[in-house]
Amino acid sequence: MSDARLRGWNHMPELPLKVSPLFTWPLNPIETARWVWNSWFLVSERLIIVGIAFVSYFWFQPPLEQTRTLAFDWIAEMYLRNFLLLFTVAGVLHLWFYTFSKQGDDLKYDARPLMMNGRQFTLGGQIRDNMFWTLGSGVFFWTAYEVLMFWALANGYAPMLTWAANPIWFIALFLLIPLWESFYFYWIHRMIHLPFLYKHVHSLHHRNINVGPWSGMSMHPLEHAIYLGSVFIHLIVGAHPVHILYHLQYFTLTAVTTHTGFQGLLIKDRNRLNLGTFHHQMHHRYFECNYGGLEMPWDKWFGSFHDGTVETHEIMQERRRRIMGK
Repeated sequence: MSDARLRGWNHMPELPLKVSPLFTWPLNPIETARWVWNSWFLVSERLIIVGIAFVSYFWFQPPLEQTRTLAFDWIAEMYLRNFLLLFTVAGVLHLWFYTFSKQGDDLKYDARPLMMNGRQFTLGGQIRDNMFWTLGSGVFFWTAYEVLMFWALANGYAPMLTWAANPIWFIALFLLIPLWESFYFYWIHRMIHLPFLYKHVHSLHHRNINVGPWSGMSMHPLEHAIYLGSVFIHLIVGAHPVHILYHLQYFTLTAVTTHTGFQGLLIKDRNRLNLGTFHHQMHHRYFECNYGGLEMPWDKWFGSFHDGTVETHEIMQERRRRIMGK
């Protein structure tokens, strides 16, 4: 059955979309193991970012002793690292998918091109606008929060986790940070969709109805402050410096990768790396659905889950009518 309200998608993944089996009952060990394997192993965003965090820690991070005292030199070093990392990841993905169109429209969700011009954009065009907010406010808050966390760790204001003291928890924390992201993101996202905050803050991000790599971190400064504030959980939950790096790199870089507009990186006719998520792509088009991710089923529990089918689209449309009072 076709439906006009679902037309316009160039590509859709296998439907209906499924949430993580981690929070279903009774637990299904096989499905859970498969979900964890597909989320983490072989080639995955998460494993790549873990690698980036370790490279950052060993080669591009000032020693913890140095961060005990706030100083321009080591803060500037971290700022430059973060700027170049974000510029490189978003820039390379944009070049691959849009400038050089290396895979054409294969695996591209929305058939429409990005908006080159538009009065709603700060600098008159989608890409310029996205780069401005991403590299300006985004890198500032990313670095500022890293500086605060490393300063707190160095001075004993935040609990330190070491491999020697607790190797199991050291590894587990890498697995738990994405779960925390799923919990945290859903609730702050619902909050900034409240009418006042949406109008004055979150609407900047929603200028991007069709998204690209630079869209993910294109936010109002207040939204950057809230979104990246998730790292302050480590003022309570102990962490090693590499966990702090991973935490903020995960929140920042997956915002870029999940907004590519493509399901994955296609090389030699095979999807080699899953990237953009269709459930969040639908959020940018339909607004009042899929506030969270698939890791924790908050949307399903609260009736805002769109699984990509005609049936849930009808439910979503009815929900929008109720919200708008029509």
